[in-house]
Amino acid sequence: MKNVVISGADRNIGLELVKQFLERGWHVFAGRFLMELPLLDELKEKYPQALSIVPLDVSKEESVQAAADLVAKEVNCVDMLVHNAAGFGQQTPEGQEIDFSAFLTPYNINALGAMRLVHSFLPLMEKGMRRLCFISSEAGVVSVAHRTEISSYCMSKTALNMALRLMFNQLQPMGYTFRLFHPGWVRSARIERPGDKVPSFEVDGKLVGKFWPWEAAAAAVPQFLEDREWEDRLVLIDNEGAAWPF
Repeated sequence: MKNVVISGADRNIGLELVKQFLERGWHVFAGRFLMELPLLDELKEKYPQALSIVPLDVSKEESVQAAADLVAKEVNCVDMLVHNAAGFGQQTPEGQEIDFSAFLTPYNINALGAMRLVHSFLPLMEKGMRRLCFISSEAGVVSVAHRTEISSYCMSKTALNMALRLMFNQLQPMGYTFRLFHPGWVRSARIERPGDKVPSFEVDGKLVGKFWPWEAAAAAVPQFLEDREWEDRLVLIDNEGAAWPF
């Protein structure tokens, strides 16, 4: 049985990725950030042996290392690492005052979180299939940027893409393979009020987004699993198989 670690596995794409891998017979270590959500617990009842729930806050180095230590107690190698955890930050329309401190959270989760994961789990990956997977976005692609508001999310995804390019330059010659996935505009379940245990997909009573999380995950996993003849290239590919500049 192969082993995969997935960050941000409480809900949305992360939770659906967990389901996809479990259905394929993988042992999944699901990184849990929102302890109050019961969705992973419900899944654990269905897959008691194949699903391990691991507390994981990618914004904190000690949490990531503690997660790696917990995984190392169960298995001697990790085949695949999936960085899915994301922070959205804020968007500031032109002319409005910018809260610069709010920009730190998405950078810390989206870009530095990916780096923390790779750094802490790399020793466990040496004996596995060495596959590193990341959920990115066209929002971070400089050459096609079309938004006018100042978006900390967009800027953090650009930082993620650069971090991956640098990691790719270092690790690909060592046999590591990379998958960079753009899921499209996905509907995201949010916690509307503190203490809520059932996330809502609606914002102000309306559905926002084009794809459901399970649609994005169903497109992502085949890309994560497939072997490519061109592993010497780092390419951002969307849920329809199209390549994007990044």
